[in-house]
Amino acid sequence: MAGSVTSLFRSGAHSPSMAALTREGGDGTGPVDFCIPCNPYFPTPAMMETMAARLKEIITFYPSSADTITAELCQLLQLPPQAVAMGNGSTELITWIDHLLVRESLAVPVPTFGRWTDQPMETGKRVDMFPLQESNGFALDLAQYAEFIRKRGTRVAVVCNPNNPDGGFLHKQALVQFMDAMADLDLIVIDESFLEFADAEAEPSVVQEAMLRPNVIVLRSLGKNFGLHGIRFGYMVANPALAGKVRAMLPKWNLNAFAEYVVFMLKEHGAEYAQSLLQVRKDRLEMASQLATLPGLTVYPSQGNFLFVRLPVGAEGTVVRDRMLTEHRILVRDCGNKIGSSSRFLRLVVRPEVDVRRLVSAMEQVLYGTRRGAAVPELSTGTSYSSGTAAVDRLVSETNGAGIQLAQAVGAGPVPGLAAAPAAGVGMPLPVAAQQGGAGMPMPAAAMQMQQQPQQQPMMAPVTPMAPAPAPAPMPMQMQAPAPAPAPMQAGPTPPGVPARGGLTAAQVRGMTAPAPPVPDLAPAPATGWPNAQSWPNAAGMGQAG
Repeated sequence: MAGSVTSLFRSGAHSPSMAALTREGGDGTGPVDFCIPCNPYFPTPAMMETMAARLKEIITFYPSSADTITAELCQLLQLPPQAVAMGNGSTELITWIDHLLVRESLAVPVPTFGRWTDQPMETGKRVDMFPLQESNGFALDLAQYAEFIRKRGTRVAVVCNPNNPDGGFLHKQALVQFMDAMADLDLIVIDESFLEFADAEAEPSVVQEAMLRPNVIVLRSLGKNFGLHGIRFGYMVANPALAGKVRAMLPKWNLNAFAEYVVFMLKEHGAEYAQSLLQVRKDRLEMASQLATLPGLTVYPSQGNFLFVRLPVGAEGTVVRDRMLTEHRILVRDCGNKIGSSSRFLRLVVRPEVDVRRLVSAMEQVLYGTRRGAAVPELSTGTSYSSGTAAVDRLVSETNGAGIQLAQAVGAGPVPGLAAAPAAGVGMPLPVAAQQGGAGMPMPAAAMQMQQQPQQQPMMAPVTPMAPAPAPAPMPMQMQAPAPAPAPMQAGPTPPGVPARGGLTAAQVRGMTAPAPPVPDLAPAPATGWPNAQSWPNAAGMGQAG
C-alpha cells in the first residue's frame, strides 16, 4: 500500500482531473497542472518518502487535539496560541467567520476567491462587490475601496493580499492605515493565503498589527504554501478574544493526522521551505517573461504563485482550456466563472521552466496554429480592452464599430515584458504596452484611433462627406477631417456599443465607482527587499532560525 501512495506523491497530479488522465511519466509527455496553485518544490521527495513510509501509523491513530497541533505551529511561527485558530483548510475558517462575525453585509473586491462572495450570499448576507478595473491592471485602490464601503454602509470588509486570481499586492503600511481608517467596522479580514510567495516587501504580513486590534482577522493557508491541498489546514490570527470566539466553535478533532504530521515535521525543514519560496519567485519572473512574448497576450504583474493573463482578441478561454487539455494534456484555469472576470482571462500557476516551455509551445499552437519557433502573426490592432465577449472583441478589433476596417494602430507593438517595480502609492504596474496612452487612465491604441474618427462612430451626427476616393477602400487617416476635442466624460452609463471611459466598453465600466478624493492616511510604504533565505519565514514575516 505504501508503494502505491509513494507513486501518487511522485505523480505531480494535484487535482482529480489531472490524476484521472495519467500519472506523470517523466518523459515530458505526461499531464501538467497549471490550474491548482501549489509549491512544486516543497515538500521535497525525501519528505514525501518519509511520509509514505509512515502511512500506516498516520492513518491508524487519532490525531492530537487541535489545541496541541496549534501550539506546535505557534512555537514555530513565534505566535501566541491564544491568538491563533487552526481550521480544516482556510475554507472552514471562512465559513465560521461568516456564521459568527458577519451580521448583515460584507464588502469584497472582485474578481477574487469565490468563497468570499459565495459563502455570505449562501447565508443571506448582502455582498457589496467592488469591481477591480482592467484599465488599472486590476490594482486595488484602498482609498476608493474605503469610500465605497462608506457609501454602501458595509459592516465587514475583506482584502486578499495577494489577490486571487490577479496576484495584486498591497504594501503593509497601506493595509495598516486602511485597518485604522475602518476601525469602526464590525470586522476586517486580510486574507494572506498566498503572501509567502510575495517578494515586494521583506515583512509584508500584518499579523502582529491584527493581534492589537479588536476587529481584524488575518487568514493564512498552509496547504497552498506547501503544495499539499489534500492535507487540509489553514489558520487565522487575531486578537485573543476574537480568535477564541472562533476557536470555541471548532470541533476538537477538526484537523486530521496528516496535517498534524506535516506541522510537526516543519521545524526540521525550514531551510528547504525557504529555498522553495525563492525558487518559485524566480520561476514567476521567468514564466511572465516567456508568456509576454506571445503576441496579443497580456500578462499582469503578480506577487502570488500564479499569473493572470488576458488572451488575445478573439480567443475564448473555455475553448483554449479544452484544447490545451485534450490536445496537449495541460490543465489551465479559465476565469469565466469568477465574478468580475470573463473567459478572456486565464490564471496560470507558476511552474518550473521545463513545464513553462511546454505551456508556451502548446499555447502557440492553440492560439495561432503554429509551432514553437515559427513566425507568429499578430492577431489584433493593439486593442487592450475586453467586453468579456469574444465575438464583440473580434468585431471591435477588426473594425471601428461601423463595419469599416481599421488602419494599423500606431505605437501598438508587441508586449516585450513587464514594467519595472511600482513606486510607492501607484499599486501594481500595467504591462508596458498598456501604459502608452499617456497621462491619466491608460488608453488602448485602437480606442485612441476610434476617438480620432468621430464621423465613423455609431450614434454620432454624420459629418459632411469628402470628395470620393478613386478606390472603395477606407480613406487614409491623414486625409480625414480634423478630429474635434474629446467630449467631457459622462457621469451616467455608456450606451451599448459605444466605447466608454478610457476606450473601454460599457460592459467593463458597469458598476464603476466615481474616483474618490485621496485619503492622506492611506499612502503605501515602499518595498524594502527580499526575505532572508536562511531563516524560516514565519507568519509575521520575521526570521527565525530553521
